[in-house]
Amino acid sequence: MVSSLPHPTTSAGRDGLAALLARPDKAVVALDFDGTLAEIVPDPEQARAHPGAVPALAALAPRIASVAVVTGRPAGVAVRYGGFAGVPGLEHLVVLGHYGAERWDAVTGTVQAAAPHPGVAAVRAELPGYLDRIGAWPGTWIEEKGRAVAVHTRRSTDPQAAFEALKEPLADLATRHGLVLEPGRMVLELRPPGMDKGVALAEYVREVGAGSVLYAGDDLGDLPAFAAVEKLRSNGTPGLLVCSGSAEVPELSERADLSVPGPRAVVEFLAGLAKAVREG
Repeated sequence: MVSSLPHPTTSAGRDGLAALLARPDKAVVALDFDGTLAEIVPDPEQARAHPGAVPALAALAPRIASVAVVTGRPAGVAVRYGGFAGVPGLEHLVVLGHYGAERWDAVTGTVQAAAPHPGVAAVRAELPGYLDRIGAWPGTWIEEKGRAVAVHTRRSTDPQAAFEALKEPLADLATRHGLVLEPGRMVLELRPPGMDKGVALAEYVREVGAGSVLYAGDDLGDLPAFAAVEKLRSNGTPGLLVCSGSAEVPELSERADLSVPGPRAVVEFLAGLAKAVREG
């Protein structure tokens, strides 16, 4: 184990890190964006990758099989907010946006996307009036995410109470239009079924033929990716699960092999990993 890297607290995590360091050319490093590479901010449109994220990834990416950013954001938005395009060292970075429904490849600079689910357009049109009718809490607001729609409660006078009050009616609305409700950190997202970070990650790991996988996330939406890594481990592919912060989402930190206090620490870990791989 490299002394400059934090030590995973589980044997499975230690095995995953050891496998990555032993054969970095077979490793996939997959990362959520918001809360992992970028700080959570009141306005999601103002989120940007930590200043050290791109340099750390550019140092790491050429020495491993692949880096993938797995996010609920549109792929193009994550690329812009991350500053990933045209960076030497990130030529083969992949962004799996909208939980895998969109894919941006740095090598081509283009986005590939599946056809949108018709329920999203229906919900988008109905949601403002629906929130008015159910008595939405002051300060809640709607985020347009292209292939999904989200209702944020973080700006409300009582964010947790608003979050709890809106869960059931928004779940009903999602079901009525063939969508699912995905709770997050003071956000409720209505999106198509069959789209989650676990599906996206598992498919990408199979595509690459990875010999090990690291996944880092911070929110409830990352639980399917954690489950995907746990399944890969049960089938013989070593993996390391990293939780970025733990105060708001103990469900994630309790399953992680390693917890670090937010995006700055994630970036420091990635930089340390790049150094460890470089030094062999």
